[in-house]
Order: sequence, then structure tokens, then C-alpha cells
Amino acid sequence: MMHRNLTDLGDVGELLNDRGKTHGRWIDNARIAQSTKELWRREEGWQRLSTGQRECLEMVAHKIARALCGNPNHIDHWADIAGYAELVVKELEDE
Repeated sequence: MMHRNLTDLGDVGELLNDRGKTHGRWIDNARIAQSTKELWRREEGWQRLSTGQRECLEMVAHKIARALCGNPNHIDHWADIAGYAELVVKELEDE
């Protein structure tokens, strides 16, 4: 599926309506993602992570929230999670 942007849709309201079908409600996403991130940041291991590893996990939390709140069969949720993990693998290989 190709991502749609503002120029494709014409206005923000239509974009938000379109995303709501696959991602669920924004406020629910925010609640789940923020709760997950707060939990992880309290862990001792968080400080041992690189900046890239932290960002990866935060983005994964964001994508998991979308899968939980929206359409869990929307392939982009899962492809994005895999993509962020692959970025960390490349970071570690380049070290």
C-alpha cells in the first residue's frame, strides 16, 4: 500500500480520517506509546543503549500502539517495526 500525504488528500481532516482507519485514535496511540516508553526508560538497561537503539525502541512502541489501536493487519505496522530493527542491526555491524 502506498502512503498518502497531504498533497494526495487535499486537507488535513481527510488525512486524519484516512489514518484513523489503519492507526486508530490518536489519543489511544499516545497513551499506549507513552506508557510503554515511560516503563522502558525506568529500566537500568535503558542507559546502556545507544541513541539509535533508544530511538528504535521508541518507534517500535509507537508502531505497536498503532497495531493495538488500529488495524492489526495493516502491513505497514509490521514492516516499519522490522525496518527500525534492521537500522539497529546495521548500526551494530558498522561499529
